[in-house]
Amino acid sequence: MSTATEHLYVITDEHILSGEPIIKGTRTPVRAIVELWRQGIQPEVIPQRLPHLTLAQVFNALSYYSDHQDEINHHIARNRIPDTLIDPLVRDL
Repeated sequence: MSTATEHLYVITDEHILSGEPIIKGTRTPVRAIVELWRQGIQPEVIPQRLPHLTLAQVFNALSYYSDHQDEINHHIARNRIPDTLIDPLVRDL
């Protein structure tokens, strides 16, 4: 069952990613957008990387992050691949 948030395009659904905040109508987690933004990718460019999203959805996800940083940072940390599992040839790129 999906639950609306105070942000138009962000919902939670206990059946999708264990209830992690996602963009409505997709399985794209807010954390994915935040991680691209943290890598220095401008919000206007993110829809080129994730073409199923609109610019409005991207900005709404970043707004959600601004209001819920601890929650999204927790999801980012929980989904991080430990360095010990990354091949050194890939890690050093």
